Amino acid sequence: MRPPAPAALGLLLLLLLLLPPPDQAAKKPTPCQRCRELVDKFKQGMVDTAKKNFGGGNTAWEEKTLSKYEFSEVRLLEIMESLCGSSDFECNRLVEEQEEHLEAWWLRLKKEHPDLFEWFCVKTLQVCCYPGTYGPDCLACQGGSERPCSGNGHCSGDGSRQGDGSCQCHVGYQGALCTDCTDGYFSSLRNETHRICTACDESCKTCTGPTNRDCGQCEVGWVREDGACVDVDECAAEPPPCGEKQYCQNANGSFMCEECDSTCVGCTGKGPGQCKECIPGYTKESGQCTDIDECSLAEKACVRENENCYNTPGSYVCVCPEGFEETEDACVQTQTAGDGEWSALLPLAQREDSRWGLPSLCSGVCLHWEPPREEIHTRSGLGVPGRREGKTAPGTKS
Repeated sequence: MRPPAPAALGLLLLLLLLLPPPDQAAKKPTPCQRCRELVDKFKQGMVDTAKKNFGGGNTAWEEKTLSKYEFSEVRLLEIMESLCGSSDFECNRLVEEQEEHLEAWWLRLKKEHPDLFEWFCVKTLQVCCYPGTYGPDCLACQGGSERPCSGNGHCSGDGSRQGDGSCQCHVGYQGALCTDCTDGYFSSLRNETHRICTACDESCKTCTGPTNRDCGQCEVGWVREDGACVDVDECAAEPPPCGEKQYCQNANGSFMCEECDSTCVGCTGKGPGQCKECIPGYTKESGQCTDIDECSLAEKACVRENENCYNTPGSYVCVCPEGFEETEDACVQTQTAGDGEWSALLPLAQREDSRWGLPSLCSGVCLHWEPPREEIHTRSGLGVPGRREGKTAPGTKS
C-alpha cells in the first residue's frame, strides 16, 4: 500500500483543525435561540434606520411618490442586509429560508402583530414557546407559567420547544417546586406565593436563624459551647496536626500546614524569627536564625598555613591561594624566584581575582566574572588549587 501524498496529509490536517471541538459542538444554539437572535438583530436594524430617509435630496417628493420610507421596501432591504455577517452561515441560511415571512410581516402584518418574536418564532415557525412554557406543545412549567418553580429555579426548556418542564433550583432551594431550603439555609419568608431561603452562619450545618446561636447542628470544624457554635483550634491539638518542618495556622472551621523557614529546625510561625532551633551553620541573633561567619571566629576555621577562608551560607570553604599547592598541613608556595615579576606583566584577567582571592578562569583579555558563593562551596574544576569545604565545627576538614 502506497503512503498518502504530502498534499493529502496537509489537507487532512487542515480539515481536522477546522472541526469544532466536542464541547463546542455540544453548545450549538437551539432553533429557538437562532430565531430569537435573528429577531433581536432585526429590531436593532429598525432602531438603526429609524431616522433615515430615501437619501435622494427631495424627501417630500420621494415619500409622496414612493410612500413613506418608514414602511418602505427600501428600509426593509437595508435591515435585511445588516442581519448577518458574511461568515455566519446559519444566520444567512435562516434569512434566505424565511425571507418571504419577514417581508410579509413588514409590509402587511406588522400593525396586526406588533411583536415580531411572538408572530415569527412562536406562531409561524413554532420553534419557541411563550415564557413559562416548554416542550413541543408549550405546556406550563412546574409551578405555573406566571412564576415557574416558585421563582426560585429554572424551568427545563422554558420558552422553547424542548425540555421536560422540571425545576432546576437555585442555590439554597430544593424540592419539586423549589419551595424547601437545603442544609445551610433557613426559611426567612414563607407565605402562599413566596418562599425565601437565607444562608445560615458559616458555623451552622442546619439552622433556624442567621446567627451562630441559631444552629441546629454545627458544621465540621466547629463545636457547640455555651449554646453557640465556635471554631475548633486544631493547631492546639496534641500531637500537632502538622509535620516537624511545618507550622500550623488556624482558620475558621479548618487549619493549614505551612512550611518553616529553611534556616529552622521546627518553628512556630513564618520566617527565620519563628524558629524553635537553627540548622547547623546558623545561630540565633536578636531572635532570628542568622548565618555564622566561621571565617571571623577567634578559633580559625582554616588551620593550615597560608590557607584562605571563605564564608558561605551555613558553612565555609578553605582555599589555597594562587601559586600555592595543597599539602596535608599547609599551602606550599610553588612559584620560583622571578615568577612574581613575570606575573605582574600578565593581563589583569590572568591574575588572581582581587575580590575572591581565586585564580581567574580567563586567559588573555576578558570580562570579569564573579562566581556565586554557592559554586565556590560546591563545584569542582574551577581551577582552584587546594579548595576545601568547611563544616560547622571550626577546623574540621572535609
